[in-house]
Amino acid sequence: MPQVSFSADIKPLFRAIDIAHMKPFGVELDDYAYMSNPDNANRVFATLSPHDGEPPTMPPGGPYWTAAQLGLFMQWQSDGYKA
Repeated sequence: MPQVSFSADIKPLFRAIDIAHMKPFGVELDDYAYMSNPDNANRVFATLSPHDGEPPTMPPGGPYWTAAQLGLFMQWQSDGYKA
């Protein structure tokens, strides 16, 4: 299986509205340097994931990421945050 990369696989998952919404909070969803920091990536992943039967907090009001999209993000992390 080819390694997952930020530019080809992860960045396209974020809509322009998601990127614009999060920038004022200092969350740079479209910035590889920001997203490749494991602490930042883990925080973003946590907001994209459902918790205790509750929907994710991001993106606000949905559409929420599918299990396949969340899996792709986790694979990117496992692959070592490839650009």
